[in-house]
Amino acid sequence: MKLRVLGSAGAELPEFRPPAFLLDEQLLLDAGTIGSVLSEEEQWKIHTIFLTHSHLDHIRCIPALADNIIIREQRHAVSVMGSAEVIAALRNHLFNDIIWPDFTRIPSARNPVLKFKAITPYQEYSVNGYRVTSIPVNHTVPTVGYLVKLGGKSLVYTGDTGPTEEIWRYCSGADALIVEVSFPDSMKELALLTKHLTTSMLVEELAKIDVLPKRILITHPKPQYYDRILKEVEALTIAGVELLHDGSEYEI
Repeated sequence: MKLRVLGSAGAELPEFRPPAFLLDEQLLLDAGTIGSVLSEEEQWKIHTIFLTHSHLDHIRCIPALADNIIIREQRHAVSVMGSAEVIAALRNHLFNDIIWPDFTRIPSARNPVLKFKAITPYQEYSVNGYRVTSIPVNHTVPTVGYLVKLGGKSLVYTGDTGPTEEIWRYCSGADALIVEVSFPDSMKELALLTKHLTTSMLVEELAKIDVLPKRILITHPKPQYYDRILKEVEALTIAGVELLHDGSEYEI
């Protein structure tokens, strides 16, 4: 699997983009960043988006993607997959013909630009050779992480989470883990309130994994605290840990 980090920040500022992780130029985990990084031709290659939750910084670029497709008269549909709560939020609050057109009926209900599909936690879905399983995590709205398998490789992405349990069982021995750290250790109280992690809280969570993943890629730092989080991460003695930055690419 080729992993391309389109965005990996917990907020938006110059040089910091919201979360989106592109696998092999075709499958997207979260959709906080698309059009500001990908050319039109690269956007047409995306066939599936798996969403972790409904917060704006993880869904915000789907409307622009749909608009770009229809403007160019591309005969192309994108499957948007997520929990029933996420799909309901998209239908009711975003693609509702008020905030944005309902692209599940454009250009027609039979051949729409977007196809929404609610997925069931713990059930494996096959998508163009990928095997994808969603696992609930602990955040302020219903949220899942994902286990993605392709051939003999495996990637786990937690999305946004505070201290949690279930997803760590799926991480043991994985080739890569993308996991959040939103705040430095000095802001643990806020992290707990908003159900995010600090660096030391991450260490406590990693202790729940039997065999640590080969790579541990940290995402979602608040840009205002990026340097402080970076120093804390660099001080860790855990092999394979690094703080992501936008534009990075990895071979998993």
